Amino acid sequence: MIYFDNGSTSHPKAPGVADAVRDIIERGCFNINRGGYSGAYEVSELVYNTREKVARLFDCHSGREVAFTGGVTLALNIALKGVLRPGDRVVTTRMEHNAVLRPLAQLKARGVIVDTARCFPDGTLDLADMDAKITARTKLVVMTHASNVCGAILPIREVGAICRERGARLLVDCAQTAGVLQVSTRRDNIDILAFSCHKGLLATQGLGGLVLSRELAAEMVPLVAGGTGSYSTSGDMPSELPDRLEAGTLNLPAIAALSAALDYIEETGVETIYAREMSLLKRLTDSVSAIPNVQIAGPSNLTDKIAVAALDCSGIDNAAVAARLDEDFKIMTRCGLHCAPDAHRVLGTFPRGVVRCSLGYFNTEAEIDLFALALKQIREGR
Repeated sequence: MIYFDNGSTSHPKAPGVADAVRDIIERGCFNINRGGYSGAYEVSELVYNTREKVARLFDCHSGREVAFTGGVTLALNIALKGVLRPGDRVVTTRMEHNAVLRPLAQLKARGVIVDTARCFPDGTLDLADMDAKITARTKLVVMTHASNVCGAILPIREVGAICRERGARLLVDCAQTAGVLQVSTRRDNIDILAFSCHKGLLATQGLGGLVLSRELAAEMVPLVAGGTGSYSTSGDMPSELPDRLEAGTLNLPAIAALSAALDYIEETGVETIYAREMSLLKRLTDSVSAIPNVQIAGPSNLTDKIAVAALDCSGIDNAAVAARLDEDFKIMTRCGLHCAPDAHRVLGTFPRGVVRCSLGYFNTEAEIDLFALALKQIREGR
């Protein structure tokens, strides 16, 4: 079995993740902020320490600026619908995932004004067009850090500088880059960072989060209201983070998994992970480039992307290619539009989609070579 779908979810997970989940369930998965006993205090310490690890990873001021959610899609909905009001202006890009596009469509129907910056045919951002669209009337800019379709990296630091100059806030979707690229909320002028835990962070599904300032959170309307274990006599959600955005019971097994995964990432190093993945991508790119009638959508320069190869096989249905890779060679890729139809329009691969190979730290050179051989045989009709 060869797994090339790490952009969907990582496999395998980081060493220690499975043990961490089993351990918290067996020891006692007690709710935090709800019990005045030692078991609840121990779990509270685990959650506190995990927030601090996330804060270190994204270079924010404190773990209290980290709010956990049920996933990055929920995190983006909380951020967008918490910040934007009818009449507000928001700028986004054409490379966004539906986790951004669909909430924006809902908000547009309620009177939010949505502008979209152009992207070039390789998926990179037209920064001049983004610069022109961010004005003094722009309240928020929301953009992906890297495309889930072709891996193109967007210039969040440059956009962050423009936002600071014009008084707009910047929301960055780091679903594909958390744990793979170095991200600093302070250096990159990011006001809100949304992250997933089960992709590059090598933890389990069912958990994501937001990194944002307490001041900004206090201005937001929480998408979900309910119990937090704090300020229980108030009819309003607490103004403090993380309580303001964490109504209900946290996914404690997933937080334990994240804690273990972050330990592994800290020990290994984000730079080491990125270098390894890009070395594998270069090997795959070099091999695939020698196969006739297979194009790779997205940036041609590997320094402009993460370890994702979007393969377009001319003269043959890409879905059929993915199916044969799975059925005949036990190679798992992902075909289709990847919940990002506008990105495919930019790349010129709509509506047929691509065969996406998203590589991970635990893939091997031997797997890359077997994939290239399999793809060559499919292209030759064998």
